[in-house]
Amino acid sequence: MFASPRWHRHGRPAAHRELREKRLELLRRLKMVSPPDASSHHHIPSLLRARASHIFTDGCVFLGGALMALLMVWSFSAFVSPPNPSVPQPPAEVQRDIQCREKARVPDSLHDPPERTFYDDPGLSYTMDRPVTDWDEKRKEWLKSHPSFSSSGGGGRLDRVVLVTGSQSAPCRNKIGDHLLLRFFKNKVDYCRIHGCDVFYNNVLLQPKMHSYWAKYPAVRAAMLAHPEAEWIWWVDSDAIFTDMDFILPLDRYEGYNLVVHGWPHLVHDKQSWTAINAGVFLIRNCQWSMDFMDVWASSGPQSPDYERWGNLFSTTFKDKIFPESDDQSALIYLILNHSELYQDNIYLEGEYYFEGYWVEIVATLDNITRRYAEIEVGDVALRRRHAEKVSEFYGLQWQRRLREVESNSDEGRRRPFVTHFTGCEPCSGDHNLMYSGESCWSGMVRALNFADNQVLRNYGFRHGDLLGSAAVEAVPFDYQADGRV
Repeated sequence: MFASPRWHRHGRPAAHRELREKRLELLRRLKMVSPPDASSHHHIPSLLRARASHIFTDGCVFLGGALMALLMVWSFSAFVSPPNPSVPQPPAEVQRDIQCREKARVPDSLHDPPERTFYDDPGLSYTMDRPVTDWDEKRKEWLKSHPSFSSSGGGGRLDRVVLVTGSQSAPCRNKIGDHLLLRFFKNKVDYCRIHGCDVFYNNVLLQPKMHSYWAKYPAVRAAMLAHPEAEWIWWVDSDAIFTDMDFILPLDRYEGYNLVVHGWPHLVHDKQSWTAINAGVFLIRNCQWSMDFMDVWASSGPQSPDYERWGNLFSTTFKDKIFPESDDQSALIYLILNHSELYQDNIYLEGEYYFEGYWVEIVATLDNITRRYAEIEVGDVALRRRHAEKVSEFYGLQWQRRLREVESNSDEGRRRPFVTHFTGCEPCSGDHNLMYSGESCWSGMVRALNFADNQVLRNYGFRHGDLLGSAAVEAVPFDYQADGRV
C-alpha cells in the first residue's frame, strides 16, 4: 500500500471550484513562504552534519581539562589589565575548546518540562482532516523549552532527519514478499544507523480512505507532529534501496526549499510528462508551508468526493499517463504547472544524482561499479583501512574526494547510485509491470540488496562473494583489495 503499484508515483484530485478557491485564497494569505524570518531555523547559514556522538570525543574532554587553567589565567588577566581592543578574543586553543564543548550537547530525552506545549492542546489532531496552524511558532516554542534539541539559532538542527517508510499490515501474497520487505527495511535501518537518521516504520492505514500511494501522506504528517525536533521528514517507498551507504544528503543545497523530489524541469514544463517527477522518495521540511501544501496535495486522494473527476483531469492533462486513477505524482506535477506562483519556488527538482533511480538502468551496472571501486582502493591505502562503523561518514567523504579526482580524468569514476527504486515490481503483491518478468524483478532486488549489504558487512569483516548469494559470506582479509582482487 505504501509503494506505488505502477511504473512511477502519482497524483491528486480536486474539490469543488468554491472549495479550491477558498483553499488557494488561504494559501495566498499565508504567502506560502518558507523559510520565515531571519531568526528562524531556515536561515541558519551552515549545515552542522557532525552529530553529538561524533563530536564529543575523548580529545574534547582532554583538551577541556588541559585548557581550563589557561582559560582561567586569560580571564584573570582581563581584570588585572584592560583588554587590548585589537585582540578581543581568547586564545585560539581556548576558542576551540569552547566550540568543542558547545557542539557536544547531547539531546536530553530523559526530561520533558512541565510547561504547556502544543501537545497539551485538546484541539490538536494528528489526522489530515483537521489542519494544523501556526506550526512554525509551535515548533519554535517546543524547541525553546527543549534546548538540547535546538540549534544555536533557536530552530531545530538542520541536519536532523526522520526517515518514514512502511508497508501493509497483512501478510504478502507473493511468497517471498515478506522476506523481501524485511530486507528492504534492514537496508534503510543500516543507512540510518550509519548516518544518524531516526526511522519510523508504519504498517497501518492512518486514514483508511487514503490507501495505496496516498497512504504515505498521513504517515508523514503524523511524523512531523511527533518529531518537532526534526528539520526534514524523508519519505522512502518500501521498494526503494540505498545502494550507496557512503552518500550524505546535500542538505545545504536545499536551503530555501521545502520539498525535494527527483525530477526534470524540462519534462515538467515542456513535455508535461507524467514521469517527469517520481514521488516515491521525497524530502519535506517540517514547517507550516509543508503542512499547508500536503493538505492541498492530498485533497485529490480517494477520500475526496471528486476523486474520479481528478483522475479524468490528470489523464487528459498527461498524455503518457497509463491508468485513470488520481495519483499523488500527477497531482504534484499538476500543482507545479497550474499554481507555480504558490509552489514552484519552494520545490527543488533533484536531477544531479540518483535521489531515486530506476532499477532497470542500475542493476546491470552493479558489477562494473564494484570493479571500479576496487580499482580505486588498490591505489589508496587510506580507503582500504579498517575502521569502526561510527566513523563511516569520514571515510565516505574520502571516497567522495577520490571519486571526484577520478572523474576529472575519465568517465570511469561514476559513484554508486544513491537510491535504487524498484518501481513496477511490487515485491509484496507480486503484480509486476508486464514490461519485464517477475524473475528479473526478484533477482534484481537480491543483487541490489547484496550490493548494498557488502558496504555494511565490510565494517564487520565479511562480504557476499556473489551478489546473487544472499546466505553465503566470506571473511575479508586484512588490507583487502591491496592485491586488486574484486
